[in-house]
Amino acid sequence: MATLLRSKLSNVATSVSNKSQAKMSGMFARMGFQAATDEEAVGFAHCDDLDMEHRQGLQMDILKSDGGEEGAEPPLEGDIHYQRDGTGPLPPSASKEAGVCSELSGQGKPKITAWEAGWNVTNAIQGMFVLGLPYAILHGGYLGLFLIIFAAVVCCYTGKILIACLYEENEDGEIVRVRDSYVDIANACCAPRFPTLGGRIVNVAQIIELVMTCILYVVVSGNLMYNSFPNLPVSQKSWSIIATAVLLPCAFLKNLKAVSKFSLLCTLAHFVINILVIAYCLSRARDWAWDKVKFYIDVKKFPISIGIIVFSYTSQIFLPSLEGNMQNPKEFHCMMNWTHIAACILKGLFALVAYLTWADETKEVITDNLPSTIRAVVNIFLVAKALLSYPLPFFAAVEVLERSLFQDGNRAFFPNCYGGDGRLKSWGLTLRCALVVFTLLMAIYVPHFALLMGLTGSLTGAGLCFLLPSLFHLKLLWRKLLWHHVFFDVAIFVIGGICSVSGFIHSLEGLIEAFRTNAED
Repeated sequence: MATLLRSKLSNVATSVSNKSQAKMSGMFARMGFQAATDEEAVGFAHCDDLDMEHRQGLQMDILKSDGGEEGAEPPLEGDIHYQRDGTGPLPPSASKEAGVCSELSGQGKPKITAWEAGWNVTNAIQGMFVLGLPYAILHGGYLGLFLIIFAAVVCCYTGKILIACLYEENEDGEIVRVRDSYVDIANACCAPRFPTLGGRIVNVAQIIELVMTCILYVVVSGNLMYNSFPNLPVSQKSWSIIATAVLLPCAFLKNLKAVSKFSLLCTLAHFVINILVIAYCLSRARDWAWDKVKFYIDVKKFPISIGIIVFSYTSQIFLPSLEGNMQNPKEFHCMMNWTHIAACILKGLFALVAYLTWADETKEVITDNLPSTIRAVVNIFLVAKALLSYPLPFFAAVEVLERSLFQDGNRAFFPNCYGGDGRLKSWGLTLRCALVVFTLLMAIYVPHFALLMGLTGSLTGAGLCFLLPSLFHLKLLWRKLLWHHVFFDVAIFVIGGICSVSGFIHSLEGLIEAFRTNAED
């Protein structure tokens, strides 16, 4: 009888334990967690004590918030069930834990191959901003061509060392990924005195670069349309206003699924346009002005060219996320090598061939030099690409602003711009529309593609691609660096700093002069 009673009690205890585990698994599944197996538990053993305490505290909070009847899910403001449109990101702590468990379980969102990662990097560094590179050769000659090669080498190197800052060696001597983003790296460098300062600096630089990219799309759209139809009684400013009116619905975007499909087609179309421009230049090879390409620089305008070239290579912001989503992260270095080699060759050939064709008549946007019959067709395709590319940096800038100013928990500066049902509040929509209008105002008052590109490249491009990666690398891994790595990092930091300051000053002077001229007109 006693044996039978013990057996029943054991069965009841087992059933209660299984129900409890099932309930916990259900809660973690709603968060995006994966159930841990015995092998995965071994992986958790390598986490430090602080990380383990944080994880246990998170589980206790979930148990407390899951109270009430079984299966009940009371909605809580800002809790883990809140998502904007069903696909929104988790809170920072939950997303980090979900990332750890996804890596351990081998499940989660699909990984990308090295070729797919290379395609993303190529889209970032081979965009329509290469149209300004011939203008850089105009003011730098062979030195500008050398700078295109030099920038490719440096950006490839800093991209690799930035990824190296994501990893550290654990107690067993294994290299493990302990950080997820550029912001995490920056915060780690500023800890413990200023644990969030680095992330805020990176966020500000990222917002500036993304917003300036949006402004450049509006500027280039107005410029291309004005030069395509010079006989129409429509000014460049009016074309910019028309372009912005088309872009205003971007304020209502919740996701970029539809836009991404069009962007892929536009990227392919842009490669075709580049080929057409090069083909036209080759048809005039007999008239190439080789004597115009010299070893000289325009002291006033060459620093602007540096910013243009650097800006055309910026991709460091999204490299940590890209590497973390690769099927085989060990292929990252090889991918960076061949993408930057290809970019260097194509950009160098495009800039040199275009400059040889038009020499001193080279304009800020090289398609403006094409004959009127060809220019109109090419420019219309480029305008379509610019308008369809605008939502990507705009949406990214909105995401950063909302995350850092409106959704950062108790540290948010302003109340959440989304309601409890996930809908955008009216004042949140107003802020988005104001951002679109701001890009228009900048494009109207400073309609200079090269100056804006040079300013952005000198200010944020050089900082995110040259200065910060080398500084972070020295700060986080200086004990393990070889002497030549230290030399490269210091040299890149010094050279990048000089180029950044020089380019920023000259670009800012040019913008102030242009602003005064427009104000007088």
